[in-house]
Amino acid sequence: MKRVGTLLLRGVIAVVGTALVSTASAQVDPLAPLPDQSLQPVSPPQTQSMTPVVPQSAIVAPARTGFDAYRQRLAYIARAGGIREQTIAAVVPYLRLNNSAIRLDRGQPGAVGNTSYTPPFEPYRRRHVSADLIRRGQSRYASLWPWLSRVEQRTGVPASVMMAIYGHETSYGAVTGNFDIIEALASLAWEGRRRAMFEREFVSALKLLDMGIPRWRLKGSYAGATGYPQFMPTSVIRLRADGDGDGQAEIWSNQVDGLASIANYLKDAGWKAGVPWGIAVQVPASLDRNAVRNTVTAAECPRVHARHSRPMTMAQWRALGVTPYDRSLPDGETATLIEPDGRGRTAYLLTGNYQAILKYNCSNFYALSVGLLANAIVGR
Repeated sequence: MKRVGTLLLRGVIAVVGTALVSTASAQVDPLAPLPDQSLQPVSPPQTQSMTPVVPQSAIVAPARTGFDAYRQRLAYIARAGGIREQTIAAVVPYLRLNNSAIRLDRGQPGAVGNTSYTPPFEPYRRRHVSADLIRRGQSRYASLWPWLSRVEQRTGVPASVMMAIYGHETSYGAVTGNFDIIEALASLAWEGRRRAMFEREFVSALKLLDMGIPRWRLKGSYAGATGYPQFMPTSVIRLRADGDGDGQAEIWSNQVDGLASIANYLKDAGWKAGVPWGIAVQVPASLDRNAVRNTVTAAECPRVHARHSRPMTMAQWRALGVTPYDRSLPDGETATLIEPDGRGRTAYLLTGNYQAILKYNCSNFYALSVGLLANAIVGR
């Protein structure tokens, strides 16, 4: 009898011990910061019997870990963000981990495992400022001009720049993405590289559901961008605009609303009316690059801004022998210099409006190609 009792006791210790280890593991797992409160260790029963009694409550299921447990965190932050309980119940328990979104995100420049090598700009420019994109942009520009001209007057953002971003982001609406952005955002938040940002965007995506936008509309890129402007959910809520005056801001099916939303984003980012994004210039071989080097580290996207010189006025650049190929900037306009293909090739002086494009997508190649495509659409 004593041996039987000893064996049973060892069994209880093994079961409870395993549960405690699992629970402790879940508690320290950063992906499960809010463990299920129903999975707490149970105090051993008080009994005088030599043969221990194992209550049902002492047999604890292993604690959930990984993405399974992370759903608890998502539900918590959704409630904290004011999302309706009905929305949380309809979405969060059914979320699945999207490994494709994680794999694509990790493959981006500057992501985990990437080198710091920056290729030349010219091959990228040929792909993204192609004859086809220019031709289709010009056609769309002409057909939508009556609406775009009003948006341009209202925001100060040139219609050509709106159109260039539209073409770059979605090939003029042809490719807007097929990822369920709610699932993609939850997956990227769980992955953790930029958790705070993706959790914020996840809650905003749920807010869009609360605002009456159907789940089937919320399709987009692996990173959570959606609609013609490829806005993240926070930008959809804050910056989508009604371009045609019908009282709606329908960025998923209305091109004019999508383009007006792009303009609204750039205006919010500080776009200055009447100033070009930048100009092409020739840099003399005698220029001392070290003397114009920017010694200030940018708070956002430091690698992108590290390729720019320090800001100087057009008059100062001209005094150093930097000369425009075509149009110039006013003498007092401040600009930074970038040589994307190295010395001896076309360089650019970039204004504050270029910085606004960088806020849309913080990549020099992206912003340069948008500016050059915009120029080509209007024949510059």
